[in-house]
Amino acid sequence: MHGILIQYDYDGDEGAWLAAVEEFVAAIDADPALRGKFGYRVNVAADGVGRVHVGQWDSEETLAHLQSQAFFKTFAGKVGEFSGGGPNANRMRLAAETAA
Repeated sequence: MHGILIQYDYDGDEGAWLAAVEEFVAAIDADPALRGKFGYRVNVAADGVGRVHVGQWDSEETLAHLQSQAFFKTFAGKVGEFSGGGPNANRMRLAAETAA
């Protein structure tokens, strides 16, 4: 399993931020090529400002498909705006996990 951890601070319009996140998640869920192959979670830190996005995918082909979609490009631009120029993003790979 491959993944990415995206972190940034945001203290702007919560409604605009949440709408963008929900639209992106809905687009992922609606894409049959991503269903069961790409997962995405978005979290708000306890301080209400920190934002953490976690994406996981099964293969580089799945990631390439996601990145080729217009909804991905739109959301990536919005995250850049929300983060004030660019979030801290780190690719990762799964080493171990608990049973779900």
